[in-house]
Amino acid sequence: MTSMTSDTTSTSASPTGASPTSASVSAASSGTWQLGDRTVHRIGFGTMRLPQTGPALVPDAVPRDRDQALRVLRRAVELGVNHIDTAAFYFSPLRSANELINRALAPYSDALVIATKVGPARGTDGRWIDHARTPEALRAQVEENLRQLGRDHLDLVNLRILGTDSIAERYGALAELRQAGLIRQLGLSNVHPHQLTEARAIAPVTCVQNPYGIGASPAQDEVLRLCGEQGIAFVPFYAIAGAGREGGAAAGAEPGEVRTVAEARGVSTAQVRLAWTLHRGPHVLAIPGTGDVAHLEDNIAAGALRLTAEELALLNRAHSG
Repeated sequence: MTSMTSDTTSTSASPTGASPTSASVSAASSGTWQLGDRTVHRIGFGTMRLPQTGPALVPDAVPRDRDQALRVLRRAVELGVNHIDTAAFYFSPLRSANELINRALAPYSDALVIATKVGPARGTDGRWIDHARTPEALRAQVEENLRQLGRDHLDLVNLRILGTDSIAERYGALAELRQAGLIRQLGLSNVHPHQLTEARAIAPVTCVQNPYGIGASPAQDEVLRLCGEQGIAFVPFYAIAGAGREGGAAAGAEPGEVRTVAEARGVSTAQVRLAWTLHRGPHVLAIPGTGDVAHLEDNIAAGALRLTAEELALLNRAHSG
């Protein structure tokens, strides 16, 4: 059963209203949640930005320095991160997120959950190709993740969806791979409520990854709410970047309410956004990504940022527009 082990308003990590300090940075300050049978800290790490500098998922991406990328991954684990999000299609020329993880962190700790996703596909030139929609294509992607990560099973596989059509065949194919022992837990990404219902009738859904953050649509608020009611982890992506998506947060586009809270606390607007997202429910996890150690530490520190009722009301106003 998915359950809460610490709440979003707990003050055990820092006094109410206090801002995190660099000396106390730890993913543990964010509290915990269950991903299936594994306990993870609510602040994790996403690897989409790790293989390159600048925009991700583009054919002409500039590869990141390998040693820098490895340092970021190792530092994340040092700071208590035990939930890492990745995908075989996270790559740039010369760099693959999965293979960087393998190099930096193998042999893997039993406490570490590595979540990957299947569905989207890119050719060797980095350009997008057709989604995997057949059982055979999905199995091939699962096996590619296994090979790159150097594992005999995957902790968590999210089925990434485009559109509103039925996902029964695709989710059923992954459920069969779970029964075969290649996958431990299943999740969904970029889904609508009716698809979540469809999937749950086939096999348990451990988490849902959807775009979410300040300014997200009411439809995404509804998915977040449904996940909370059903004990499913909600794992937002683009919680910082928002409409900037793969390109990152748009400079100068922050709502005044976000800037006000950040300036009063002496923290970054990215930290405020992450903290607000975590306050949306105890089942909400965060997987901010970066290729910079200092930014990584700032992101993890956001898990200790306890927002006051007045600050939440201000930020909720920015969210609802």
